[in-house]
Amino acid sequence: MKNKSMLAALVLVLVVLVGGELILRRMIDRSPKADQKTSVAAGAAADSLWQGPDSTAIPAGNAGDLIRYGRDLIARTGYYFGPTGSISRTSNGMNCQNCHIDAGRRPWGNNFGGVRSSYPKFKERRGAVEDIAQRVSDCFERSLNGIAPDTASREVGAMIAYMEWLGEGVPKGKKPAGAGIIAIPYLARAADPAKGKVIYGVKCQTCHGPDGAGIKDAAGKLYIYPPLWGGNSYNTGASLYRLSRLAGFIYNNMPSGTDYRKPQLTAGEAWDLAAFVDSMPRPVKTFRQDWPDISLKPVDHPFGPFADSFASLQHKYGPFLPIIQAREAKHKNVSK
Repeated sequence: MKNKSMLAALVLVLVVLVGGELILRRMIDRSPKADQKTSVAAGAAADSLWQGPDSTAIPAGNAGDLIRYGRDLIARTGYYFGPTGSISRTSNGMNCQNCHIDAGRRPWGNNFGGVRSSYPKFKERRGAVEDIAQRVSDCFERSLNGIAPDTASREVGAMIAYMEWLGEGVPKGKKPAGAGIIAIPYLARAADPAKGKVIYGVKCQTCHGPDGAGIKDAAGKLYIYPPLWGGNSYNTGASLYRLSRLAGFIYNNMPSGTDYRKPQLTAGEAWDLAAFVDSMPRPVKTFRQDWPDISLKPVDHPFGPFADSFASLQHKYGPFLPIIQAREAKHKNVSK
């Protein structure tokens, strides 16, 4: 009897230990691992991600001609609006597809997959509501560091026609998996520009240059590889000046040849590289209308005033988790 009791107790201990280990492993597996290479976010299978149709599928006729023109404007924006532009000379020479990869078709490539699902009105990153034409203007003023085009112009209409065509078949109100920029896990530390500088020298400067100035085509009219800082790059009001946006974009698209199926960098490396790029000088533009409700500012929006006591340096480089935790605690206290 005594031996049976001891055996039963031993079995119980083993069950508890094994069960505890399994629970611990599940907790570890579910926790964000910022320094590991991860697959597609949110558990979305690679073959379930939104993929924009090929340009060969654009219909014939006048409607198709407008769509094709819109695609060309997005692919070769600098040709039309750059310093030697054929329409106007009102932008820095970058192309929309320098940020919206493959003319906005690539999964997790800052694409236009969610445009139709939320068209005509959708929430802007600054807390306001804008239509798609205003968003195009935003990109000209911020990412292209230029002057907003006339939203009633044929060019803006063509860009919208192309974006709408890309999003055909996307149900209204549903953002498809793979649309926009991936959200990679936050680091438990601040992103490190010094580490990012080393990565840039190894992985990036061949295309973007040691001075970050990019490389133009033989005619000097279009950027093959865009400038990442300096006077011809995006300004401080652009989305990519937020570290989470740039890090997510880098992770799934850089260096050249990378896609979401085979990232070449860890998430931690992407954060550090983003920190280096966004630490470098670039045009400064202030948009005073941004974030009238400062409590809605993203945690990595680097400009005050803030609705918390964290310094602007931490809002720029992190760590961001303490800011998030403080916001959650404040929200709980207000809700009680």
